[in-house]
Amino acid sequence: MALHNSGSTGIGKAINGGFGLVLDGSERLDSIIKAAILWDVMGGVDRRNWTGNPNARQVAITYNAQNPNGDQITIPDLANEAKIAAAVDKLFD
Repeated sequence: MALHNSGSTGIGKAINGGFGLVLDGSERLDSIIKAAILWDVMGGVDRRNWTGNPNARQVAITYNAQNPNGDQITIPDLANEAKIAAAVDKLFD
């Protein structure tokens, strides 16, 4: 475990916890590293996918197709902008 001050908040008032791993070359740790890196990267893709980023959405769809029995990223249903605009217009008529 590592605790450190984060400068990313601009004024350094955040304390972050991190994880440290001693790389010993074993197969066990290799599998942990592969899983951790994939989890971290795809977590970033997932967050961007849920904000509506079209590139992240496509990566998530492709990732799911390539991992049918493994990890999956939930794909959000996109709102129909035309229906929303029509409903808002109707409210203010």
